[in-house]
Amino acid sequence: MNSRFIISLALFLFLNFLSNSSRTTEAAPTYLEHHCPNTTLVSPNSTYRFTLNALLSSLSSAAAGDADGFANATAGKDAPDRAYGLFLCRGDVGTATCSECVATGTKDILRWCPDKRSSVVWYDECILRYSDQTIYSVMETVPIYAMPDTGDVAEPDRFMQLLGEAMNYVAVRASGIESGKKFAVVEASFTSSQKLYTLAQCSSDLKGSDCNTCLRAVIANLPQRKRGGRSFTPTCTVRFELFPFYNTSAVEATPLLPSSPPAPVNGPKDGFTCAGKSNKSTTIIIAAAIPVGIAVILLFVACFWHRSKTTKTYEVVQAEGGTSELTTTESLLYHLATIQAATNNFSHQNKLGEGGFGAVFRGRLPNGQEIAVKKLSKSSGQGVGEFKNEVALVAKLQHQNLARLLGFCLEGEEKLLVYEFVPNKSLDYFLFDPDKRRQLDWSRRYKIISGIARGMLYLHEDSRFRIIHRDLKPSNILLDSDMNPKISDFGMARIFGADQTRAKTNHIVGTFGYLSPEYAMRGQISAKSDVYSFGVLTLEIICGKKNSCFFQSDGGENLASYAWKHWRAGTPLEVLDPFISNAYSIDEVVRCLHIGLLGVQEDPADRPTMASIVLMLTSHSVKLSQPRQPAFFLQRSTERQLKEPESDESTSRSMPWSNNEMSVTEVYPR
Repeated sequence: MNSRFIISLALFLFLNFLSNSSRTTEAAPTYLEHHCPNTTLVSPNSTYRFTLNALLSSLSSAAAGDADGFANATAGKDAPDRAYGLFLCRGDVGTATCSECVATGTKDILRWCPDKRSSVVWYDECILRYSDQTIYSVMETVPIYAMPDTGDVAEPDRFMQLLGEAMNYVAVRASGIESGKKFAVVEASFTSSQKLYTLAQCSSDLKGSDCNTCLRAVIANLPQRKRGGRSFTPTCTVRFELFPFYNTSAVEATPLLPSSPPAPVNGPKDGFTCAGKSNKSTTIIIAAAIPVGIAVILLFVACFWHRSKTTKTYEVVQAEGGTSELTTTESLLYHLATIQAATNNFSHQNKLGEGGFGAVFRGRLPNGQEIAVKKLSKSSGQGVGEFKNEVALVAKLQHQNLARLLGFCLEGEEKLLVYEFVPNKSLDYFLFDPDKRRQLDWSRRYKIISGIARGMLYLHEDSRFRIIHRDLKPSNILLDSDMNPKISDFGMARIFGADQTRAKTNHIVGTFGYLSPEYAMRGQISAKSDVYSFGVLTLEIICGKKNSCFFQSDGGENLASYAWKHWRAGTPLEVLDPFISNAYSIDEVVRCLHIGLLGVQEDPADRPTMASIVLMLTSHSVKLSQPRQPAFFLQRSTERQLKEPESDESTSRSMPWSNNEMSVTEVYPR
C-alpha cells in the first residue's frame, strides 16, 4: 500500500512538473529587440544602479497587480540618481501574461544593457523601458525597427492598397482614444476566404495627436509586399498578418468596409444569393458607412483644430524622364508666421550655418519643441520641384540614421523645411576643425561610419522607395547629442522604381570630390554612385582630411590615391588622423580603410553594395575582396571634360552643368 502510494505520488509530481514546465514555456514572452543608447556608463555599485533595481522591482509589482497593462514609476530623489520607468502590455493580453512579460523584462534588460542609464526592451507581449530623463508623455520615433514575416504576398498591389486603408483606419481608432488603452485592432477581407488582421497601440500616457504622429511613422516603416510584419518605436507599435495573431476572444476587431469587393475564390456560381439579398446588403453597407465616415471626419477635425499646421497634397513627378512618381497626402504645412516666431524672424543669433541652398536656423515652437529650419535662398538652384521632392521623400522616411522632417512652409517666395533639431551640428564641423576633431575618437568615428552605412542601406533597399541620395558628404551628416549620425539634405535625391537599378541623366548635381566617375562624366546613376560617395566619406573620417584639400596642396593627388599608396606600401595606419589617440582597434581601422578603398573603385561592379558594407562592418568573419587601384578622378580634368563632354552611345546631347545647382563647399584656411 505504501509502495503504491509512493509510486502514485511520484507519478503525480512528475506529471505536475511537466504541466508546469509546459505552462512556463507557453507563458514565456517572445523577445523582439532591445536598445541600449550610447549614454554615460553606470558602475555596478553606483547609487543609480541601486535606484534602478528599486524602480524595476516597483514596475514588476505593478504589473502583477491590477495595472490594466500600463504603469509608470519613479525612483530616487534627485538627478543624476533619479530614474524613470514604465511598461506597456499589448492591449489584448491578460494580467498573468503581462506580469510574466514585465518580470522577464526586468531581468533581461539588465543583462543586455548592464551599464546603461537608459534602455528599452521589446517583446511581442509588452515593452519595458527606463531612463535617467523623464519619459512620461513623451512621443519618440527613434529608434524605429521593422520586422518582416517570411514569404511574399499574392496580388501585392491590391494587398498593399488594402493594407494602407486598414492601417490608416486602425491608427485613427487607436489615436482617437483619449484615455485608457490606446489600442485598436481592425480586420479586412483580402479574399472571400482570407482576412487581413491589423493592430496599433501607443503608450497610454501619450496625447492623441502624439499617438497619431508616432503611428504614422511606424506605418511608413512597415515591410512592403510581405504576408505580415511589424514596426515599433519606444512609444508605439503596429503589426499586420494574414492570421489572427492577437487574442480574438479578449478584444473585438472593427471590420474595415472594403473600398472594392474581395477577390472571388471558387464560390457558388448560382446568382440567387446575390440577387436575392442585394438591396438588403446595400442598405446595410450604406447605413454602416455613413456613421463611420462622419466619425472619422469629426475625429480628424478634433485632432487638428488647434494645430498651426494644415494638410496639403503634393505630387512630385520625377524629372529627366524618370519613371517613378511619388504622391504624399500628409505633408505637414507650417504657417510662415509660426516659423518666424519660432526663429525670432530668422535672427542672426539663431543662425546655425549656411549651405549650398541657404541658411539653417534654430527655433523653438510654442510647445517648447526645438527645431532646425532650412531656409532656401531665393537665388538657390533648388526650385519648387526639388523642394517638393525633398518634402515628399523625407516625410516618408523613418530611420534612426536619417534626419527627421517635421514639416514645411511654402508661402509666397519662401521655401522652408522644418527638421528635428540636432544639437551637434554636422560632421564637417568636427572632422575638419583642428580643435574639435579631438572629440572624435576612434570609437565615435567607427560608430559614425557604421550609422551612415545603415542609413544608406535603408535608402537603397529597406525603405518604401529605392532612393539614391546623390550628395553624401560630411556637411550632410548631422550628429545628435550622442554623436549618432543622421543623413540629411534630400533635395537632390532620386527615386527609383521597384525593379529599376540604374538611370541616366543630363542634369548632374552633387559636390566635387564625392561624385562617382560614371555619374559625373556620363550621367549614369545607380546605388553604386552613393557607394562611391560613401567610400570617399569613409576615407575622410579615417584620415581627418578633406578630399578637396589634396587638389590644392598635393599637386592634384586626391584622398583615394593617398590612401591607396599607403595600402600598397603596407603602411595603412600612416593615413590615420594623428589627432586620434592610441585607444583604437587596428583591425577596425584597417577594415574601414579597406572598405573605403573598395567604395572608390573606378568600375561600379567592383564596388560592394551597402548591404555588403553593413555586413563587413558588423561581422569581421566576412572576407573582403582585394581593392584595385581606385579611380584617380581629378577635379581639374573633371571640370574640363564637363565643359566638352564626349558623346555617348545612347545620347549625343551635350551635358549641361548648372553651377547654381552644384553644391560646392569652399575651403578656408584656419
